[in-house]
Amino acid sequence: MSTIDTLPPLRDVIATHQLSARKSLGQNFLLDLNLTAKIARQAHDLNLCDVLEIGPGPGGLTRGLLAEGARRVLAVEKDSRCIPALNQIAAAYPGRLEVIEGDALEIDPLEHLTPPIRVAANLPYNIGTELLVRWLTPRDWPPFWQSLTLMFQREVAERIVAQPGSKTYGRLAILAQWRCDARIVMSLPPEAFTPPPKISSAVVHLTALREPRFPANAETLSNVVAAAFNQRRKMLRSALRGTAPDIEDRLISAGLKPTDRAEQISLEGFCALARALDA
Repeated sequence: MSTIDTLPPLRDVIATHQLSARKSLGQNFLLDLNLTAKIARQAHDLNLCDVLEIGPGPGGLTRGLLAEGARRVLAVEKDSRCIPALNQIAAAYPGRLEVIEGDALEIDPLEHLTPPIRVAANLPYNIGTELLVRWLTPRDWPPFWQSLTLMFQREVAERIVAQPGSKTYGRLAILAQWRCDARIVMSLPPEAFTPPPKISSAVVHLTALREPRFPANAETLSNVVAAAFNQRRKMLRSALRGTAPDIEDRLISAGLKPTDRAEQISLEGFCALARALDA
């Protein structure tokens, strides 16, 4: 699919606006509109939704989201060179695309969006994980978004969906799976991007649950998981020594073995430990 609308092909857009990808901004552009439309479809029915997109670059995914029927798209872009290209898309889709030049870590999207809201983005590699953690740990739950459809480095995607016992299982898996259904829905090779990154990428779709899978205080759970995985090679009774003076008793009351290690503990087990620590 060379085009999905009346706008020029992305290679022409990049040439016209001299949009060479910048490593300092974590940029790798997807130029195949067939792929960007396929990613947009992974966000499911967008017709009645506003969509938040971070790091749209020249607008490949932006065009896919609009072509797939998004009610409205808010595109937040830090690179001022990309703004003219994005404004050209806005002109082709009157009233459906708002472009904000700025840092996604500093902008409140709720000032510009109306629920229901979905997030879809080829996230800049240098801020992708930080944004995800912010979206997974709001003060109140359910969050402002219904779903997240996000592209990451393959290694990060595998950490999000990892299961106990695997080398990639850790804090990110716990945070994501406690409150969401998370699955990898697409894989993309390096050659799909310009310039090609050194590693493969993957798209993860996360759907927010109305309630967490297991009861636990969010702050306690986050703290105990961070402490456990910061010293993942140690037994829990050693890794968590600083969390409570009677940590062995707390572990036992949660149904856990003090000699286990963090990667052996299920999400349900960590939630039970968080409750035991709060008891």
